Amino acid sequence: MWKWECEGNPKGVIVMVHGALEHHGRYGWLIEMWRQSGFHVVMGDLPGQGMTSRSRRGHISSFTEYTKEVSEWVRAAYQFDLPVFLLGHSMGGLIITRYLQEQKPELAGVILSSPLFKMKHAPSKHLHMVSHGLNSVTPSLKFDAGITVEMSTRNEEVRTLDQDDPLFVRKVSVRWYREIVQAIKIAAAGPGELPDIPLLIMQAGDDKVTDGSAVRAFAKKIDVSELQYKEWPGLYHEIFNEPEREIVFRYTLDFVHNRLRGLGFIIEK
Repeated sequence: MWKWECEGNPKGVIVMVHGALEHHGRYGWLIEMWRQSGFHVVMGDLPGQGMTSRSRRGHISSFTEYTKEVSEWVRAAYQFDLPVFLLGHSMGGLIITRYLQEQKPELAGVILSSPLFKMKHAPSKHLHMVSHGLNSVTPSLKFDAGITVEMSTRNEEVRTLDQDDPLFVRKVSVRWYREIVQAIKIAAAGPGELPDIPLLIMQAGDDKVTDGSAVRAFAKKIDVSELQYKEWPGLYHEIFNEPEREIVFRYTLDFVHNRLRGLGFIIEK
């Protein structure tokens, strides 16, 4: 886990949770945007990804490894004694959803970016069926994740960096897959279990990784007092890496600023 502090008087803390296969290093631009806007940032690499143990790359024993890790990051953010916001992208959005359903933390707001509520490129039906047995016999057996950098973003600069990124996870384990499938199932069944925390859900309009219809269906079932849903037409999965990312960020910043105003903070333009 790392902490990036802004200069001057901070407005709040953004805890960010990255998606599957990737790592915190791909969020340098977004971290700096939050810092320049007056926010501290807390973020780390999820278990089995990024700079965590290479022997477990692409593997977890249980989905709770993820939620426990995020819980630690949130506790670290509380130490600043400022309003805390959670931002999760893709699998990070799924992790945050399960974390909220289980632990009911005190947060100023939550942002989900193209959350993983249904895979668009799931393994074949045969592999899906076989995975049940393999999960018991050889849970650490790995297979190709089937996600390419071209699916994630139209940003050529990001694509070039990803092609040669040694920290990118290329293969995932059978256990990882079964745990993700189960987490999606539980999350989808319990949108009403989310605590009443202001929520912004943003979905890529041309998402080639996750299924946007599942995100829309989830949003319709949520029962919170403040909910914003925004779809970005033409954007690929990683909306914070797309050529239009500054517009996406400004929209997100407006949500955060409005929340702070609602808490009685004076936000200077």
